[in-house]
Amino acid sequence: MPGTPKRTMSRRTVIGAGLITAAAAGAGYRVASHQRFDGSELSVRDAFEAAQAGDVVLVDIRTPEEWRETGVGQGAHPIDMRRSDFIAALDSLTGARKHAPVALICARGVRSARLGRALVNAGYTNIVNVPEGMLGSRAGPGWIASGLPVTSYEG
Repeated sequence: MPGTPKRTMSRRTVIGAGLITAAAAGAGYRVASHQRFDGSELSVRDAFEAAQAGDVVLVDIRTPEEWRETGVGQGAHPIDMRRSDFIAALDSLTGARKHAPVALICARGVRSARLGRALVNAGYTNIVNVPEGMLGSRAGPGWIASGLPVTSYEG
């Protein structure tokens, strides 16, 4: 369907998600076993284009220090995932629609995957991870190295 983020789930993604889930559980994070982040992903370029087209709400979940250091990807909404009112801030962006497409980006895709699972457990049904992140990962070079536009953060 045009305008819909493509969903991919490779064997590597399934194995990686299992390893991340095990590591998160081992680190004391609460992970519900009956629901999990479904592995939906976008490349940084696709996330940028989808955000520009209004097809997804792109949320940069890093910290204000990180935003000041690198800037925020153009079209992304900076919401620190550590905020106690994160869900309320996300709801204000999506009109409290739990089915709205939300793409999460962090530095290297780890925190966004973890938060994606938590949001699915909280009832969100269309969460997408941007695993390259701003700085790059095994998934790809990342937003900055891909030459995608950033805006400075002065907050």
